[in-house]
Amino acid sequence: MNDTHFMKQALIEADKAAAKGEVPVGAVVVCKGRVIARACNLTEALNDVTAHAEMQVITAAANALGGKYLNDCTLYVTVEPCVMCAGAIAWAQTGRLVFGAPDEKRGYRRYAQQALHPKTEVVSGIMADECSQKMKEFFLSKR
Repeated sequence: MNDTHFMKQALIEADKAAAKGEVPVGAVVVCKGRVIARACNLTEALNDVTAHAEMQVITAAANALGGKYLNDCTLYVTVEPCVMCAGAIAWAQTGRLVFGAPDEKRGYRRYAQQALHPKTEVVSGIMADECSQKMKEFFLSKR
């Protein structure tokens, strides 16, 4: 299994978010080749601006592992994390971050390129077109 395989799993979560009227961002955490947590945006459902897919999946992964650090894990997310989520990814000491589409307006790289833990490996652009298209379709449907 590779990054594309797991990004497809994150895209399934993004579809779940869109079906609920949420911004279609999905995330999964993989540890030792196995998905241990899945989540999607829940900001509307929970009436909580912090309920991003990344925040939800970090909490679920920590619960699955019984500890707060995700050193041996990879977090896959369909869109570049915002600064808030990058901070949470850093505090969790996530070993690897893989994201699909960049977020030029609100992505962490625009505002805080150093927000992640220094040991976190970052891979971007995995299935970027598919991830970006999902966002574009969602926002076009809202206009």
